[in-house]
This record gives sequence, C-alpha cells and structure tokens, in this order.
Amino acid sequence: MSRIQRITLLGTLALIATVGALAAHAVAPLVAQAIPSGTPTLQPVPASGASDFTPSMSQQQAADAVTAAQQQDMARRANLGPTPLEGLPSFSTVYIPSSRHHLSDRAGFLSFWRENGGQLIFGDPVTDELVEDGKVVQYFSQAKFEYNPESGSIQLALLGSQLAAGRSFAPGSPDGGDMYFRETGHTLSGAFLIFWQKRGGLQIFGYPISEPLQETSSIDGQLRTVQYFERAKFEHFPDELYPLYRQQVAARGLKLAALHEVRLAALGQQAARLRGAPTAEVQPFSGAVAWSPKNYERRIEVNLTTQSLIAYEGSVPVYHALVASGQDGMNTPTGSFAIYDKLPIQDMVGSIGSESWYVPSVPWVQYVVGGVALHGTYWHDKWGTGTRMSHGCINLNIDDAQWLYEWADIGTSVNISY
Repeated sequence: MSRIQRITLLGTLALIATVGALAAHAVAPLVAQAIPSGTPTLQPVPASGASDFTPSMSQQQAADAVTAAQQQDMARRANLGPTPLEGLPSFSTVYIPSSRHHLSDRAGFLSFWRENGGQLIFGDPVTDELVEDGKVVQYFSQAKFEYNPESGSIQLALLGSQLAAGRSFAPGSPDGGDMYFRETGHTLSGAFLIFWQKRGGLQIFGYPISEPLQETSSIDGQLRTVQYFERAKFEHFPDELYPLYRQQVAARGLKLAALHEVRLAALGQQAARLRGAPTAEVQPFSGAVAWSPKNYERRIEVNLTTQSLIAYEGSVPVYHALVASGQDGMNTPTGSFAIYDKLPIQDMVGSIGSESWYVPSVPWVQYVVGGVALHGTYWHDKWGTGTRMSHGCINLNIDDAQWLYEWADIGTSVNISY
C-alpha cells in the first residue's frame, strides 16, 4: 500500500487531539526535516558525440558553474533542521509564505500535496488543519483535503459537485467527445482531457459532471471555456500556448500543452468561505521552515528504457513526465550529470555530416551534458511511445519542460540510465 493511498497515524483520536491542541494553544509544530547533504560530485560535461545544440560553454566553465551552484545549495540546506517539541508527534511542518498558513504531515497532508501536484493542482493552503465533523481537514485554494479515520487515507472533497448543486447541465453524447463516461453521462476532449489524464484523473478530479461551457472566468473575469468535475472546475487559457505551437496543434493534431493552459478555479477557497472556516492569515510558528522545493536535494532521474523521467525532492517523487530521447547513432548519453546552463527559449542549430538543422523557438532549454539538453518539443508528440527522434537531447511536452525549468536550478542532478 503506497503512502499516497494510506497514511498510517498513531491513532485518529490522538491526531484530532493534536490538531485541537494546536488550534487552542498555538503550539509550534516541528519544522521540515532537511534532507541530509552529500550530493555526489558530478562530471557534468564529459566529451560527447552528436547533440541537437551547440554547447553553450566549455566543459570547464560548465563544471565550475555546477560546482559553485551545488556548494551554495548544500550550504543553505545544512542550515535547515528539526526543532524538537515536547508532547507532540514528530511530523514535518512547513510554512507557506504566499498564503501565510502551515502544511504538515500529522495527517499526511504535506506528503500528499507534494506527491500529487502541489501548488499547480491544489494551490496553497488557505487554512491550517481543522477538525470538522470529527475529521481532520484542510482547505486549499483549489481543493479540500480530508483525513478518513476509517480507512486511514486522504480523500479530496467533492467540491465541484457540492458547489454546482442545484445546477442543471446538458448531458453529453457517447460520440460527442474523445472519452465518454457512462457514470455521469459526460465527455472529455482536447486540452481538458490531456490535463485530466496527466494530472491525476479520477483520483484527483473525479468524473466530469458537465460538458464544456462558456462562463465568466473566476480567475481573470474573461469569458472562457470551463468544465465542472466532481472535485474541480477547469478553465481554459489557450493563449498560454505560444502561437507557433498552436499552429502545430491545428495543422497536425499534435497533443501539445502549456503548463498553465488549463487552470483550476478556487473552489477550495469558495468552500472555506461558505463553511465559515478560519482563513485569516497566521504567523509562522517559531522555527518553522518556509516552504520551498530548495529545502530538499533535487534530482531528475531519466529512464531511457521506459522513455520517462521522475523529479525527486529528497526521496519524494514530485513530478513524472514522458520523454523522447536520441535516435540510434545519436543516442542520449548515460551517466550522472547536472544542469549547467538554462535558457527559456533558444533556436536549435546544428549539423552532423551532411545533415543540418535549424529549429526556431525551442522552449525551456536546460543543458545537462555538452549540447544535450532537456527541452520542450513542438514538432512531434512521441514522448513515451518508444519513438526516439532527437539528436541526443531529451524531448518533453512543453508543459513538462516548463515545470522542470521552473523547479530545477543550475547544479540540479540529472541521472540518465537504462
């Protein structure tokens, strides 16, 4: 049984008592456990053969950049550590500065949040942990977590169904979309289907309970295409996908996605307000660590056999993506490397023998070894299929490339293996 599915606690009564004690007495919980340092010394830019890009710097410059960045990262993490607190169990707690609330692992909420999409999917907490109807709960801007004492698992409240109660949505047709759900009589297609499948599916969002419809966006006040689900509401922002990339979608039917092309409405915040939950900002408990992915040792593990990658914070997998690597004769190199340079967009220019190429506006480029980089791809959508198309680079969908770009830094380890 995985930690995502079930969080074993000392006992539900003890947990509720702990949360109640914190609410009543503002007792400071434990801060986040720092991941022990000890990042291996990497050889970031060994000699390599074919690659899509010309290396952006020399091997020595790249090695120096990686070493300096890793030393700074390890020194900062060394300053993080636990603060013992008598009378409470030892569960990690962090403070989210952007919303001024805490997030802890007393009920497993912190781990669930990190492993299932974090801020992208759930948003930030808008309350601390609460006890409602005998259950430990916490509201986030886009969701509500509930600890189920009978199963010992974390569930997401059916906020979409609850907040849309009383509305009558037109039914879908079995041949009206890419997927039809008999359970609710509705369909999924296009950008919403891509997002639903990649970001959690039934477990996180539930079934669709409406067809796509036009509504004034709760995010920016503009008229947008939206769709309701049992646990969420999707809103479409097509302009997030660069026009050149949208042309490829229209002309070739490629399944490209931008990171923020689909956004989730703030149903958790709305539910908290309707419930009268205490959403007032709180000050951080003494010694509480401000949340940041940089609190943990970050690394990216690329598996060339499965054509996939996983991003880790310490031992916790926080992101999964499909990739397309180098074709035969231009195979992606294996080994332990590190990001040594990064650019949000770059033209790809190169040549091997009689073959030359120029590809404009390649997004979210992160160099890991010579001219080999992690980057977004808009000229194909073969990630994870086993079709290897690059000259050595690690091709990603645009949304995955952007997430990794924003999450990783110079010096982040990238391990490539079969």
